Amino acid sequence: MVQSEMRLSRPDDLVLSYVRAMMCFVLFHPRPEHIVMVGLGGGSLAKFCYRYLPHCRITVLELNPDVIALREQFAIPRDNARFRVIEADAVDYMSKLDNSADVLLVDGFDAEGLPPALGSAAFYADCRRALRPGGVMVSNIFSYDPNYSAMLRRLRQAFQGRICWFNGIAGNNRILFAVKGGAPSPALAMQQKVARTGGLALPLLNRLLAHWIVLKLRWA
Repeated sequence: MVQSEMRLSRPDDLVLSYVRAMMCFVLFHPRPEHIVMVGLGGGSLAKFCYRYLPHCRITVLELNPDVIALREQFAIPRDNARFRVIEADAVDYMSKLDNSADVLLVDGFDAEGLPPALGSAAFYADCRRALRPGGVMVSNIFSYDPNYSAMLRRLRQAFQGRICWFNGIAGNNRILFAVKGGAPSPALAMQQKVARTGGLALPLLNRLLAHWIVLKLRWA
């Protein structure tokens, strides 16, 4: 299964539907100051956010040094004041963060799928702690993962029910959005709306919404 793809003529483009779906986090948090990403892969999300969210600082956590070694081939920016790729176990790193990130993008697949540790109750609790109030966590999980129901239950429990998703937006990739509460926020209002309606109700409209978000960011 292809989980990373780059267009050589436009390396910052988002080719796959699931990464466009993950960018729907801007509906919840349009101007994040700090994004933490779990999993570098081919760098699609990292490159796009770096280019089209210029006000944002980005920290990418990648466990596999071989993946990091390929960053130049995938046109991933060098480390600088607002962009870092850190070789680290996200489970350990996340436990040390506290009230640090506006957005968490969790897409840490390996050859066997999503590691169990990235779907555990302890990890989700650490993710909630790492977010600032009104922050949003976006998690990519295969809908056919045998542990999907258990992970959904843990995520719902960690974020006190403040989760939602857009129906049919990315095929077998289920993109879950979880918002840290504590006080009223635009992100929480959006979560409540999406939870009621499943986004724009029809799967095709949700997919078009993801395309529109990406195009809007590029034009801006």
